[in-house]
Amino acid sequence: MSESNASSTILTETHGRVGLIRLNRPAQLNALNDELMDALGAALLSFDANAEIGAILITGSDKAFAAGADIPVMADWSYMDVFQSGFITRNWEIIRQVRKPVIAAVAGFAMGGGCELALACDIILAGDSAKFALPEIKLAMLPGAGGTQRLPRAVGKAKAMDMCLSARMLSAQEADRYGLVSRVVPDTELQATALKLATQIAGYSLPALMAIKESVNRAHESSLSEGILFERRALHARFASDDAHEGMHAFLDKRKPVFQHR
Repeated sequence: MSESNASSTILTETHGRVGLIRLNRPAQLNALNDELMDALGAALLSFDANAEIGAILITGSDKAFAAGADIPVMADWSYMDVFQSGFITRNWEIIRQVRKPVIAAVAGFAMGGGCELALACDIILAGDSAKFALPEIKLAMLPGAGGTQRLPRAVGKAKAMDMCLSARMLSAQEADRYGLVSRVVPDTELQATALKLATQIAGYSLPALMAIKESVNRAHESSLSEGILFERRALHARFASDDAHEGMHAFLDKRKPVFQHR
């Protein structure tokens, strides 16, 4: 394992082929201000560009994944302040550029922007203390970092409306039933389970992982016929991959494949 403290608002580590990003504003329950989101975006792009990294894991503290946006900073902003600065668009959307699998490990509060950040990840593992909510309505605001768009795609319109309009908070178990999270594990096992999953994923062929991520995301953004066509072309392209031939021959030879990530 290697560690870096490139920014006080995040901590980064590498565990083999896994890049780990830990949100690090404990006094503010990891509230997501511009400094943190800039640092998070830079870390994501750095791991995405690193050929030795196959998957990225984002986590917070035992008390909070992230408790939302930094309200004291935002309270007196004007429309022109947020419009001209590209608020949210400028740095929150960087995660959409990341082609490698991104996993969120959530314990404690994932509120507002914290819930939206988790929704932007590819897989969410929740500790049994995890709580998810989009409470922006209480401030006469709305979930504007993808919440009104990603949440309905994850849980359906009715449940998304309930959460967004009433600020309803979901327990980890409810989030699991809703389809908001991938699985729930005991808090004491969350970090180890998330790292084990990320390590497993990172051990597979990186081009295949990226093709799967693109194809699944395409399902949310196109018709079924267009999605099937995209998937089929992605499958055909696998036959141009050294790793795919290695994987098939290893299966026939009853041995473990040695992927070169090409």
